[in-house]
Amino acid sequence: QVHLVESGGGLVQAGGSLRLSCAASGSIKSISSLGWYRQAPGKQRESVASITSGGTTNYANSVKGRFTISRANAENTMYLQMSTLKPEDTAVYYCTAKAWVGVRFHDYWGQGTQVTVSS
Repeated sequence: QVHLVESGGGLVQAGGSLRLSCAASGSIKSISSLGWYRQAPGKQRESVASITSGGTTNYANSVKGRFTISRANAENTMYLQMSTLKPEDTAVYYCTAKAWVGVRFHDYWGQGTQVTVSS
């Protein structure tokens, strides 16, 4: 089992910055990749960014150049640095982890943290 807890959300003006954190606990060594998803009101949940255990990153086109995903393995924590925020970035942001548990991969999710960008 992997337990994820997000923090760092809040209200920010357009053009501002926020840093989200995701603290992982439990079967940490089984985690192969981590990522961030978001869900805006009335929209489907979408992938924002991901990072593998080897450090390979991937971003949605809508956030490339503005968001940076990173992980601090010694702290069992993942971050999402968000800059030049836009009102359309407003959403609940979820931390996710893919971990090998038992005989297959499992997906784990945090409870989410609200990010609101005012125009």
